[in-house]
Amino acid sequence: MPINIDYSERLKQLPPYLFVEIDKAKREAKAAGRDIIDLGVGDPDLPTPKFIVEALNKAAQDGANHHYAFDSGLKELRVAIAEWYQGRFGVRLDPDTEIYPLIGSKEGIAHLPLAVVNPKDKVLVPDPCYPVYRSATIFAGGKVVSLPLKAKNEFLPDLEKVEKTEGAKLMYLNYPNNPTSAVAPKEFLAKLVSIAQAKGIVLASDLAYSEIYYDEQKPSSILEIEGAKDVAIEFHSLSKTFSMTGWRLGWACGNAKLISALAKVKANVDSGIFQAIQIAGIAALKGDPREISDMRAVYQERRDCLINGLRSIGWKIPPPKAAFYVWAKIPKNFNNSMEAAQTFLEKANIVMTPGVGFGENGEGYIRMTLTVPKERLTQAVERIQKIL
Repeated sequence: MPINIDYSERLKQLPPYLFVEIDKAKREAKAAGRDIIDLGVGDPDLPTPKFIVEALNKAAQDGANHHYAFDSGLKELRVAIAEWYQGRFGVRLDPDTEIYPLIGSKEGIAHLPLAVVNPKDKVLVPDPCYPVYRSATIFAGGKVVSLPLKAKNEFLPDLEKVEKTEGAKLMYLNYPNNPTSAVAPKEFLAKLVSIAQAKGIVLASDLAYSEIYYDEQKPSSILEIEGAKDVAIEFHSLSKTFSMTGWRLGWACGNAKLISALAKVKANVDSGIFQAIQIAGIAALKGDPREISDMRAVYQERRDCLINGLRSIGWKIPPPKAAFYVWAKIPKNFNNSMEAAQTFLEKANIVMTPGVGFGENGEGYIRMTLTVPKERLTQAVERIQKIL
């Protein structure tokens, strides 16, 4: 007879994972034979560049790559990351102490609180946000302190609240931002670093969208700020930069002690990254930068198509400065973001993400992705027009 299995209290605190619920609704609609335009989950539709696939294929056929990988990754990968970071941001990183490869940046972000947060420690979490920041804090037994992101502050957290929060141990930040697509100017990052130094707050910067930007306005790394290495660890990913979401390859970099702490957690929970994928990652980082700029051009063309199309039917939305998300106030004929998302799915066969799924301060907004071809975005506008 099965025993009575009760979920842990930490697991009970978690809301349903947003993207799982969206995927379920999408699959049910497709199973019913409906033509769904998916503007929900941010999974690039552009293929991984061929030269990266070829590097993986060659490496995967080498038996030397079929064993457990080193926890800290191939030295060649860490060197390639250091060279790429210096070339892109002008930041010098020690490949041996300031870089640690990850099975995608998400797992590193989720594991970090286990390394630095004790039960009931305060963790500053932006709201709205990528849900992992909140769930990672809960898993570590920390206390979530929300930092509202408001349009009037250009979706940047109020630094006065950060400064006044006593006992904060860790703060997550994410610019370019998911879901709002906001970017953080260097002046803001410099003030935040200064506050973190004074208050003893660890800064965890999620920089996954640094290469998806528009109008030639390059986002900054927090590690460009003087003194940032004293307090900050930054997470990066090949997922969005090289259309490698399913490959699961990213890294953490920055403060050496934080890197060491994260490495200690990971040494106890996984056995490193498949070495052939690491070799493919090296190829990606050393590849022709025009591959990235060509992808970026596609996203900019899609952004302009969707924004201009929606404006033409009366839905006025500011164009995103970065990332491949459009963060839009819901039309006035909807009461809340869940109602809007459900209506778009049921009546227009379009998947969108309700803003409230990213936190209570996301209410009143809906998120659309730019990860479908321009032709489908045009069709989406035509469908939306019929229900507005």
